[in-house]
Amino acid sequence: MAEKTVAIGSSILSRNERIASELRERFARTGTYVVNVLSSPGSGKSSTILATNEILRDRFGYRCAVIEGDIASDVDAIKMKAAGMPAIQINTGGLCHLEGNMIGQAIDALDAGVGLDAIDVIFIENVGNLVCPVDFDLGENLSIMILSVPEGDDKPIKYPGIFQHAGALLLNKIDAAPAFDFDIEGYHRVLDDLNPTAPRFSVSATKGEGMEAWATWLAHQIEMARA
Repeated sequence: MAEKTVAIGSSILSRNERIASELRERFARTGTYVVNVLSSPGSGKSSTILATNEILRDRFGYRCAVIEGDIASDVDAIKMKAAGMPAIQINTGGLCHLEGNMIGQAIDALDAGVGLDAIDVIFIENVGNLVCPVDFDLGENLSIMILSVPEGDDKPIKYPGIFQHAGALLLNKIDAAPAFDFDIEGYHRVLDDLNPTAPRFSVSATKGEGMEAWATWLAHQIEMARA
């Protein structure tokens, strides 16, 4: 019997692309803007989402929701709900990224709960990982990459793919820069080569530094998508 090679990875990605396309069409129909938030664990994804929500809600009148992706627990979803944001928790049970079928189920739950057409912005807080999430389109309008100062300025060199993939780059915990040997100029030089077109924001989500500039830029992207 002749040997046959089955490209399992290609099949999974092809199915995911189909689902992502369907999700994108669904979001377009309801006018919902979707942001895929990428980073390693501990970079401040949740705090950045919470701080961004405050500005988008209070200054621009947007209603934001969150889809939380974690290996286990619902700690972050509880925080989001406490801040008044509809939140759906996805526990991947070990999988290092979110996939389109998971997002589809979460969207169904949001739609059944508050109604998708009542939500202006959905933040997808992806599983903390700098490799796998890049390969899986979730139907988002924008992917952002958050790097925190304590992680070190060499992350773009070690994990170039996720920095090249991002439509916006946030350097978080900038207030802690004096306590760490973080080469900000070197960080920007690497990004000049990897992703020169994506806007960059230096922020401190917990202190508020730089958040107005980031949220205002994001609001502009939302309005352009609506137009």
